[in-house]
Amino acid sequence: MAEPTDTEAPTTLVLLSGGLDSAVLLAHEAAAARVAPVYVSVGLAWEALELAMVERLLAHPSMAANVGPLSRVSFTMRDVYPPTHWAIRGTPPAYDTPDEDVYLTGRNLVLLSKAGVVASALGAHRIVLGPLAGNPFPDARPAFFDAMAAALSLGLDHALTVDAPFLTWDKSDVIRRGLELGTPLELTLSCMNPVPGASPNDLPRHCGQCSKCRERHDAFTAAGAVDPAAIAPA
Repeated sequence: MAEPTDTEAPTTLVLLSGGLDSAVLLAHEAAAARVAPVYVSVGLAWEALELAMVERLLAHPSMAANVGPLSRVSFTMRDVYPPTHWAIRGTPPAYDTPDEDVYLTGRNLVLLSKAGVVASALGAHRIVLGPLAGNPFPDARPAFFDAMAAALSLGLDHALTVDAPFLTWDKSDVIRRGLELGTPLELTLSCMNPVPGASPNDLPRHCGQCSKCRERHDAFTAAGAVDPAAIAPA
């Protein structure tokens, strides 16, 4: 990863998954300052299609201003999640399951650990990620983010803050902000079992059957908007 020049140095690193929330977060942050997106691969079943969507998203003209090159890094969880884990097998819980059923133990701990090293190398002093209001997981609490920022700053000898700008927002609020910014929401993937496009040039499609697809559908309805993303036929 090349060292940035002073004029290229980002102020903020954005954890980008290709999902709706992180894509809008990227646009939201880029509206104020130069940002650097980072994708952390941990070995989950859907990551290849996520990355395909991330590349399409970052190539969109709306992402040309204030968005630096993507950093792609890895930090495997396949040695701690068993091969039978639903996220490794690519068999997510059903459409109407609660958030607790899709909890990935240690996910934000791992993402922030690797992102901190990237931020230090790029000269960024702030990391942002996209959990929303009502997130029940222990690694989505302000106290955890503060503790991680302190540990990373100490361990890297590089001052860092960790923020979750959407932590008081619902997903419908995120959609409204994305529409306001002109974010290409059709180039986002909020699905745990995405379906490849019919050809290499076609976008991955949402399965329409997992709880993340349900959350997305409900949020667009609440926002009074139509989801432009592709959904695979049932």
